[in-house]
Amino acid sequence: MEDNNSAVAIGQEKPLNKQSKFKYTLHQMKLNAGCYGLLAPFMILFTVFIIIPVVISLPLGFTNFNMVEMPKFVGLSNFYTLFLNDDVFMIAVKNTLVFAIFTGPFSYALSFFIAWLINEMHPKLKTFFTFVFYAPSMTPSVYIIWQLFMSGDSYGFINSIMMDLGFINAPVQWLTDTRYILGVVIVVQLWISMGAGFLAIRAGFQNIDKSMYEAGAIEGIRNRWQELFLITVPSMGPQLLFAAVMQISAAFTVGAVGQSLVGLPSTDYAAHTIMNHATDYGTIRYEMGYACAICFILFAAMLLVNKLITWLLGKYLD
Repeated sequence: MEDNNSAVAIGQEKPLNKQSKFKYTLHQMKLNAGCYGLLAPFMILFTVFIIIPVVISLPLGFTNFNMVEMPKFVGLSNFYTLFLNDDVFMIAVKNTLVFAIFTGPFSYALSFFIAWLINEMHPKLKTFFTFVFYAPSMTPSVYIIWQLFMSGDSYGFINSIMMDLGFINAPVQWLTDTRYILGVVIVVQLWISMGAGFLAIRAGFQNIDKSMYEAGAIEGIRNRWQELFLITVPSMGPQLLFAAVMQISAAFTVGAVGQSLVGLPSTDYAAHTIMNHATDYGTIRYEMGYACAICFILFAAMLLVNKLITWLLGKYLD
């Protein structure tokens, strides 16, 4: 009888009540006090500057708030104005979708391809080329370099080279002509898109167990392409998902590149994105209620796309 009771005790643990759960949680926090202490600075900053503003932006989106007076509730007026009366917002939506299509999936595939090529190199070359491709994403001076390349006078590098070769007779206004603005900004965004997602994919390649390739060779895998799709990609599920979320988020929140290169607003709003629109109303006009409504629409779109990406890549997380 005692053995049976012991077996039942082992097989079925008694559920904890709320007080017991609290005591258990408190005990675990005391045991891991050092870890919580190391996490505290980041969590405090993340909570104050990310979580709280995101939570507050939703109710503020239903108000008229100018940063001086108390917010005044206006219901859905801001959202009606956005979709029915704000022509610039619709231009921003179109430009943001173009950015998301070109700089999201393409930069994701480019990050994966470059990380794969780097993984095949000598260890010293791996470190060097990883730094070369990652550096532009953390260097603000990249905008200055591209402004020199795309300058609209004869001293711009691109114009100078094309005029010397006889392709053009007069300088092209790369940063003010609406025919070129969006393309230039997309190219620069792709150049600096090798950020955290690229590093995550690089780490994913490094963590693959080499014995899996040996087992694959025994099972009939004969070339690198079969290794890539049958072994490498399924083994990098978490890293691929993280990189996809980071790339999609960066594609939807693009704005700093266009603002730095072509100004805010750009000529005829040719490179105006939703993020630029929110910056315009929030930090220039101080119409914070309207800016919060814009940010909420952007947040909802990003959330839906991230859910879709998680669903598509979820099979690689098992």
